[in-house]
Parts: sequence; C-alpha cells; structure tokens
Amino acid sequence: MATISDVAARAGVSPATVSRVLNGKSTVDPGLAERVVAAARELDYRPNAFARNLRRQASTVLALIIADVENPFFTAIARGVEDVAQASGYSVVLCNADDDPAKERRYVDVALAERAAGVIISPAGVQTDVGALLEQSIPVVAVDRPLAAPAGDTVLVDTRLAARQATLHLVEAGYHRIACVTGPSGVRTADDRLAGYRDGLRAAKRRSSAALVRRADYRAAGAQRATRDLFDRPERPDALLVANNAMAIGALQALAELGLRPGTEVGVVSFDDAPWAPLVVPSLTVVSQPAYEMGMVAAQLLLARIADGSREPTTTTLSAQLIERDSSRRG
Repeated sequence: MATISDVAARAGVSPATVSRVLNGKSTVDPGLAERVVAAARELDYRPNAFARNLRRQASTVLALIIADVENPFFTAIARGVEDVAQASGYSVVLCNADDDPAKERRYVDVALAERAAGVIISPAGVQTDVGALLEQSIPVVAVDRPLAAPAGDTVLVDTRLAARQATLHLVEAGYHRIACVTGPSGVRTADDRLAGYRDGLRAAKRRSSAALVRRADYRAAGAQRATRDLFDRPERPDALLVANNAMAIGALQALAELGLRPGTEVGVVSFDDAPWAPLVVPSLTVVSQPAYEMGMVAAQLLLARIADGSREPTTTTLSAQLIERDSSRRG
C-alpha cells in the first residue's frame, strides 16, 4: 500500500505538501497540487477516511517513536510518557523504530497523516528529519538523543560524564586494559559514551587505544561478536565498559563462552540497570539512567508546547548513577 512519503517522492514535494493538498488546503501552488493529485492517482494512494474525520477534531493522541521496544530502558521511558499523558487526558501510540531510519520515517509519516497532537522521538541518527511535522505545527520533543537540528525540547542524560565515571571506577578497582564496546557511529549516545570512556582514561593518565574499542549495533548479537573479537587479540583486555543492557547480554555471553568470570578475571560495567542486572552471578555493575523520569519530563514538555507553541526550546539534562556490584570487583 502506498504511503504519503511515496506520493511525495513521486510528485517531488515534501510529505507536508502532500498532506496539505489532500486535506484541501488552498495555500499550495496549483501546479504542485496538480502533481500531488496525479501522483496519488498513479500510486492508488487511499487516505484513511476515518482518520480524516478524526483530524477535523482536536487530537488527543501522542506518538512515541522509540529505538527498541525490547530494551527495558525504552519501555521505562514509555511508561513515564504514558503516565503523564493519561493523567492529562491523552493517549499514546507506541512506535518501535528498531533504530532503522527507514522505519522511523514511516512512523513520522503516520504521525503526520493521522495528525497526532505531538510526537516524542528517540532519533535513530543524524538523518532523522521531523521538518514535515513542524510544518504542520505538530510539536516534537527529542528524548535520550538530540535531533541534529534543534526542533523543540530535548531531554537527555549526561552519558559522557557517566562513562567517564564508570571508566575511572574500573581503573580504581585495579583493572589496567579497559576496553569499550559501544553502539553505531553517528548515534549520539554511542559517541558520547565512547568520548566519556576516553575522558576517563585521560583523567587516569592511561593511553587510549583504538585496539580496545569496538562498535556494534545496540543488540546482544553484535556485542557478543565485538567482545569475542576483543578477546581474540594476543593482548586481551581485563575490563569492559558496555554501552547498554542489550549489549551487556552479548558481552556476558561471550565471556561465558571463553570461560572468563566477570569481576575476578574481567571487570564489567554496563549502561542501564535492567531488572536482571542484580540477579545474574556475579551481579552486574551498572550506570543507572533515570529512564522513567526522562519519559515523564518529555511528556510534560510536549504537553506544555501543545498548550503554547511559542515557548523557547529547552534542553533538560538529567544525571546517571553508578551502582557498584560484583562484576567490577576483583576479590
């Protein structure tokens, strides 16, 4: 089935222009409007009539576009968003983008076509574009990761500082060759955690080595391969800083396959305090991020912007907390 983006691509216009034409707005150049109508006819594009009727009324639906619905960090954000939204009479539609820019674009198109009251998004990368939403006066709040071009309010955690502190913790615990397994290049959280790791090594007067850094997608399988690759080297690391809890599963799997015990033989610190982190043996030292609070703050900011779109954009930066457990203790 053709989407509004398909029509826009065929007509050579933006999705926002397609939306204006198909909703009968008279502000579009007649030549452009004719191209849009022709493209929609050629692609057999059929707008949802029921949704059209709903859009004639004030929407009370918020779209939440997150990177990974299976990650407890993002589900905690979602819970914070929903609790605030429900208390204010709004409903939340959860969209799982899987850190896939194409899938993310489709969900942005859905929010545009269904005329959501507002959108909260954890951007997949620097290519994330919410311009069509803003053209239609649909407010946007970025959570966990900023948009490349500021487009509204932003809610972040200072993960660079947190990664620095985690690296220094491993140094102070007596580990010497500390490696970092982080996420894809261009994803702000992955880049910030790598930068913080290097900050920590510099603060400890340790040399940073590219040989001790691996990037992978934010999934267990990628981190498992990255960890195995690190330990296939003649000079193995004796500690790991891992960029999120899904990656931590893969890293721990790789260590188990190699017969290495976290803490005693390899120090491990991971971002995010997943429910299982204190239950594994040895228990996992983590950088705990206030995910639920992030969701609440993002929803509060979005509702405030819905009420007053003239507000100046803000950036709220929250703090993370290092929780020391057995995986970073040599004894």
